[in-house]
Amino acid sequence: MATTYKTSEVGKIIGIHPNTVRLYEELELIPKPKRLPNGYRVFTDFHVDQFKLARTALKIEVLQNGLRKKAINIIKFSARGDFQKALDLTESYLQQIEIEQKNAEEAIRITSDLFYGINQKANRLFLTRKETADYLEITIDTLRNWEMNGLLTVKRKTNGYRVYTDADIQQLKIIRSLRCANYSLSAILRMLNVLSFNPKADIRNAIDTPNTEDDIVSACDRLLTSLRNAELNAICIMNQLIAMKTKFNTNAPL
Repeated sequence: MATTYKTSEVGKIIGIHPNTVRLYEELELIPKPKRLPNGYRVFTDFHVDQFKLARTALKIEVLQNGLRKKAINIIKFSARGDFQKALDLTESYLQQIEIEQKNAEEAIRITSDLFYGINQKANRLFLTRKETADYLEITIDTLRNWEMNGLLTVKRKTNGYRVYTDADIQQLKIIRSLRCANYSLSAILRMLNVLSFNPKADIRNAIDTPNTEDDIVSACDRLLTSLRNAELNAICIMNQLIAMKTKFNTNAPL
């Protein structure tokens, strides 16, 4: 006879509040449980393993480019008993994480090349804000936002107009490359500050290590670590799905 569980028992096994058990049901992250004549929910081993899968998948911090949505879809297909579809989505999910990792690492390589070339150029360029935005193919609002967040301090002419030099353009290229790879503004600022004090500092370490006094640290403040954790998490999801497919594929509720 199959083992069954009450809501409170599932909550105790998984380590969540009974209200969270009901929330997972509402969000379709688990199969809809059967009910007894008195209205009490009846959960099975499939529900317990599905809860564990959902908890694993929801541990990820990285949200960019639809990764969170993909994780939710993996959970929902598994909840329907379609383990093969969930496995296929997990494989796609893992591939996207690997692409994000490559982009993040490539941005660091570009940063290194650009940074060490900043002081080797004479200030031959003197562009206005609009000319700079057009040259970098970004909006003036984006440029203004970077300046307001302290990523760049721009010199002004005697008439008060901003002027962007070769060095400024190089630094803006660094910022643009890192932002395209989804590094946060705070991570980029931290790296720039470190390099201003120590030009020989490890760029990879500087951009991936938040300050201990930071009150709030997002996943993109430690992007490289977060992506690596997401990769390990995806492998765990895949292993759980393989085990569930073997265990429940013939009788899982759809």
